Amino acid sequence: MKTIPLLEPLAAELDRVELKMRGPEHPDYPQLTEVLKHLLNSGGKRLRPALALVAGRVYQADPEKLISLAASVEMLHTATLVHDDLIDGALMRRGNPTLNASWSPGATVLTGDYLFARSAALAAETDNVQVIRIFAATLMTICSGELRQIFDRHSFPRLDSDLAWEKVLDRYDQRIHAKTASLFAAATESAAVLGSAPNAELEALRDFGRLLGMGFQIIDDVLDFQGDEEVLGKPVGSDLRDGIITLPALYFLRAHPDDNRIATVVRDGGDDRLVREVAAAICESTAIAQAWERARAFIAQSQAALRALPEGEPRSMLYALAEYTASRNK
Repeated sequence: MKTIPLLEPLAAELDRVELKMRGPEHPDYPQLTEVLKHLLNSGGKRLRPALALVAGRVYQADPEKLISLAASVEMLHTATLVHDDLIDGALMRRGNPTLNASWSPGATVLTGDYLFARSAALAAETDNVQVIRIFAATLMTICSGELRQIFDRHSFPRLDSDLAWEKVLDRYDQRIHAKTASLFAAATESAAVLGSAPNAELEALRDFGRLLGMGFQIIDDVLDFQGDEEVLGKPVGSDLRDGIITLPALYFLRAHPDDNRIATVVRDGGDDRLVREVAAAICESTAIAQAWERARAFIAQSQAALRALPEGEPRSMLYALAEYTASRNK
């Protein structure tokens, strides 16, 4: 497993998280065992389980329960990726073939369902009812967000007034909260629960995770236009190709209301040349800088939330993880 250098102090714990996710073996279904290995080997920096582990260190939470929590969070994330790739018809992720590139839709859905069930079982290993409630609420939030994204696909927003802009921006925020920030918040809040953190500090850790997740997803949306295809393992403008308008495209549309190219791609689907043309126009505009600024503002707010926590190495590490997020390029 590859992780960022910042997480090297957590290497032993992350190895245990990895082992927890990989078991048990499935002798009756060797294909499932191989698929799970493929999914867990296909990349990812393990940022979400790291957040759970470090947040738990603030309050010296039970290490065994923290490992189960961290594994549950990452398994839930992996399950969402399986379903996302199927819904999007994606054949590659992080440069590797997706599960639905070789398996039938039915088998892919059931594998994702199995991972959801496995993540719930891992959450239950914490023996903490509040953690299980957080897990259930987060899963509902993620699924409702995916449904909202499906219903919003291929629709074009109205941006003809400040009020319309605020509504569109609020809907975007709701979507990325459901997609990403809710799981970040679940990781940090659940760790605080396991450590019996005071209510004010528990809320601060929940806010830290949520705000960091918001910034993380905006950066993901920026890199969809600006990132290196070989590094990201997917084509430029993937969201637009799927009929989804993200923050950089929204900023571009607000500044160029008469440019109809994005509408053509989102509503009707565009060929590769048009998508790349639109992506280049967005990158050459101020939209990218505006999106970066908003992402960094969310991340700065997440760091400010940490002031409510006791000083020490865990708090410093959470701060540093936010700094890493603000500077990542893949």
